[in-house]
Amino acid sequence: MVELSTLVADLRAEGDEIDALVQDLPADEWSRPTPAAGWTIAHQVAHLGWTDERALLAATAPDEFRAEFKRYAATEGLNDVVDKEAARLATRPDLLSWWRAGREELATALLELPAGTQLPWYGPPMSAASMATARLMETWAHGQDVADALGVRRTPTPRLRHVAHIGVRARNFAYLNHGLRVPGEQFRVELMGLDGELWTWGPEDATQRVTGPALEFCLLVTQRVHRADTALVAVGRDANEWLDIAQAFAGPPGTGREVGSRG
Repeated sequence: MVELSTLVADLRAEGDEIDALVQDLPADEWSRPTPAAGWTIAHQVAHLGWTDERALLAATAPDEFRAEFKRYAATEGLNDVVDKEAARLATRPDLLSWWRAGREELATALLELPAGTQLPWYGPPMSAASMATARLMETWAHGQDVADALGVRRTPTPRLRHVAHIGVRARNFAYLNHGLRVPGEQFRVELMGLDGELWTWGPEDATQRVTGPALEFCLLVTQRVHRADTALVAVGRDANEWLDIAQAFAGPPGTGREVGSRG
């Protein structure tokens, strides 16, 4: 178990890394396209700011969050709301400072939650630690889109393990989200992390297994790379199926990326 204070510190650090990529961008560079169809760099930062606001609402006014989510489900649908809000907020003249203030407010709120608090979300309810991990995962993933748009190769950090962890933990959610049977057997996941360190989940004697580079696993479960463009290996029918549907983020299944879309 990772302490909440450590997770929040890593969440702050992840936000700071993306902030550093965009803080000196000329105004016209904010409209540069990213790998997400129709989304510019401004859209990516706007989305992070909006989802941080939703997480803050879940932490400080959970009934309001539930009511808002019910309205989304009854009218536009979550995917349409996400696109609409990204487009609306991308035009804010104070976009970067607004995101900075919001992500700090969320970090503070998570640290102040009573132990055992369960936060509503677009998937299963989450603890404060799980929310911090989920926000770090999404910040990393959308930050990858920004980095790709700018032609920047980021150096992986130990924070990547949080992204891998939520990808593994979200296995059952991915199956349910696709209307598929959840395998009864646990999987063994072995990922090569930083400096040759092996990151593992699940029983050593599991027959369903996934192995490969941690970075590529994280890119896959955040749907930033097509499976065919990774060195990930699945052993077993269920494990093989999982890599085709893996999804670390809440909400409807994503469309993923085309083969060869990541250089």
